Amino acid sequence: MKKHFQKFIKKMSSEPEEGKESFEEDSDYIEINSDEVRKNTAKIMLKYFVLNDFSDVKPVLDSLRTGYTIGLVKISPLKEKDLNELKRAVSKIKKTCYALEGDLIGIDQNWLVAVPSYVSVFREKNTEEHPLTSAEDFEDLD
Repeated sequence: MKKHFQKFIKKMSSEPEEGKESFEEDSDYIEINSDEVRKNTAKIMLKYFVLNDFSDVKPVLDSLRTGYTIGLVKISPLKEKDLNELKRAVSKIKKTCYALEGDLIGIDQNWLVAVPSYVSVFREKNTEEHPLTSAEDFEDLD
């Protein structure tokens, strides 16, 4: 095994000569496409969404309906534009989550996390000891 690694390191560190391939045809190696491996082995997808408009809710709902997505939804752009549209969007996501037996939680005042039924969400009983922080709390640290 050590011999194979040394051969590999030697081949990788030397510049290939013109007309010659960097690996000989009789060398022992297997080429693996890492993108294909990741696509085939991923069981749960964590997706990030931004709600700029009410129409941005559809991709969130479609992803949640697959059953393999945990959605992180940034709601602050829509919150700044139209509060009524935000309420409609959150209500629609909430109804879909509950219909799928999932859960929807608010983190801070700008984020929602939508989880499928097989993910449990821990909620502290006493939130006064550990209040949620907001981005404004960190502005004076810059």
